[in-house]
Amino acid sequence: MREIVFDTETTGLDPRTGDRMVEIGCIEMVNRVATGQVFHAYFNPDRDMPEEAERVHGLSAAFLSDKPRFVEKVADLLAFIGDSPLVAHNAGFDFNFLNAELALCEMEAVCLTRMVDTVQIAKKKHPGAKLSLDALCTRYGVDRSHRTKHGALLDAELLAQVYVELTGGRQIGLELAVDNSAAPIAIETEVVVATAGREFRPARPHAASAEEIQRHEAFIATLKDPIWARGAA
Repeated sequence: MREIVFDTETTGLDPRTGDRMVEIGCIEMVNRVATGQVFHAYFNPDRDMPEEAERVHGLSAAFLSDKPRFVEKVADLLAFIGDSPLVAHNAGFDFNFLNAELALCEMEAVCLTRMVDTVQIAKKKHPGAKLSLDALCTRYGVDRSHRTKHGALLDAELLAQVYVELTGGRQIGLELAVDNSAAPIAIETEVVVATAGREFRPARPHAASAEEIQRHEAFIATLKDPIWARGAA
């Protein structure tokens, strides 16, 4: 199964008040394993960068001024994500900005049925615990020492590791390490030991007797307005 783990950075919290997406990072995963294929882009938001937002991700208006607009990269982005499920942390936030940008391009929104929210997964798995990406990295031993500021691609890479842990962890794929050559021998030995010394017994008959069939028909005749009779009518 192909999935895309992604994260965004923005100028603020609400696209309805004019905030824009300024960075997106996407990680391709197949069967919960990162393939090495990524999509990453910065965008010129055509507006100022509030100080509080810049403190979070470190992206200044000057840095973004020569970057492409979202509309210039949207075709590449949509080609990369395809129709795969999209995994994000507090996914509603990222979907709101992604779909707001698509709306500005007069393009169809990404359907919310594709949304996989790791916050909701973590809430069910660890009720009452801290659910931030930093907290989950600490819980699962994911190294985030190089994360001094938020960054869409870096956070997507961290989230991909956390997502694997939330959905089965390192147990996924362990069967690949099994020596398959030994498996038939082990199975055969188990069967021999399990059956040794047992007396063979023929299978018991399972067909209903004539008396049982007669009693069943008599019981059916007592039922009033059965469903199957309605269908036949």
